[in-house]
Amino acid sequence: MSTYLYKATDSSGKVVNGSLEAEAEKGVVAELHNMGFIPMRITLSKGSGKRLDVDVSKQISSFFKGVSGKDILAFTQDLSTLLESGLPVDRALSILIDAAEKEKVKEVVGDILKTVQGGGYLSDAMAKHPKVFSTFYVNMVRAGEAGGVLESVLARLGAFLESSQDLKDYIKSAMVYPLFLVFVGGGSIIILLTFVIPKFSVIFSDMGQAIPFTTRFLLGLSEVLRSYWWVILGGLGVIFFFLRRYFSTRAGRLRLDRNKLSLPIAGELVKKIEVARFARTLGTLTKSGVPILQALVLVKDIIGNRVIAKSMEAVYERVKEGDKLSKPLSDSGVFPSLAIQMITVGEETGRLDSMLLRVAENYEKMVKDTVKRFISLLEPAMILAMGLVVGFVVISMLMAIFSMNEMPF
Repeated sequence: MSTYLYKATDSSGKVVNGSLEAEAEKGVVAELHNMGFIPMRITLSKGSGKRLDVDVSKQISSFFKGVSGKDILAFTQDLSTLLESGLPVDRALSILIDAAEKEKVKEVVGDILKTVQGGGYLSDAMAKHPKVFSTFYVNMVRAGEAGGVLESVLARLGAFLESSQDLKDYIKSAMVYPLFLVFVGGGSIIILLTFVIPKFSVIFSDMGQAIPFTTRFLLGLSEVLRSYWWVILGGLGVIFFFLRRYFSTRAGRLRLDRNKLSLPIAGELVKKIEVARFARTLGTLTKSGVPILQALVLVKDIIGNRVIAKSMEAVYERVKEGDKLSKPLSDSGVFPSLAIQMITVGEETGRLDSMLLRVAENYEKMVKDTVKRFISLLEPAMILAMGLVVGFVVISMLMAIFSMNEMPF
């Protein structure tokens, strides 16, 4: 039997936490129902070490007042569970206010509750907080309200957010070690150039042109870094400021995104990420009852790459004129042939929404595999590069020391 951690609410709306042993998650749900609890979240316990990690992460996150993507995910999943249990929207929101750990989340959900209790729609209440709930999120909820299937729409929305968050977390975690290597390696090189090499400058000061060129180059570079570090940092800051300002413009962002797509390995990775995002978003919207044209407008705002997002305008116009989705997607030249073929099959079988979600699953797996292979090549390449730089510094210093023995006295 396995140990499961649960978060549930009793008949009075009080949130309770605890653990139960069961063969499977269904057994935990049944046991909670027998205890008179409504399950909100059930997770498999990984042992005391894992529990400690969770507690520490919660303590760290409490310092941040903003509403994160993980907060929205937890809110969506909990609200879906409570509504599926038969609770009215206002009662469910009241429970979520008590269950929220961040004050900002309590504030936002409390404001939503006031609007709902005043007779407003849940989607309209969420639309008042555009920094928390995106246009995509609000339209999904609105479609669920219009079709009377709010619970199932929230469940799909929760699955969508969870899948998107998992992909983001995977990419971020994969980049931790390479960034660590850059930080440690770069710091080591700076320490060598600014603290270690200057110690040798006194020894080599009387040698003049007798020292090797590489040693003179390193000594000069060290002197520049020590004497003009403020100029270098200021110059980098100015360059960063103007580049950021340029890339924040429409033309700059478009050029940056176009360059991203033309990169050898990263370009294909960006395409796969955007295809997965497009397919999952459009599939989730259409499966929830949102019309295809309205869904395409929302998808355009979700796509991160502006070049691909711009191609959605032509796709929208052609679908509006009566074309099937697969044809303009194929003509855009952005989407891979495999994705186009799967979407074509979905249109022919009348299961476009399900096929889009399958496309998303396939390309999310491709993204993870690509990132894994890329990191497996990047890590040794970075270690080799750092080793070559440090080796160059050490050999240059040794060559100068050896050359001292050859000088006539």
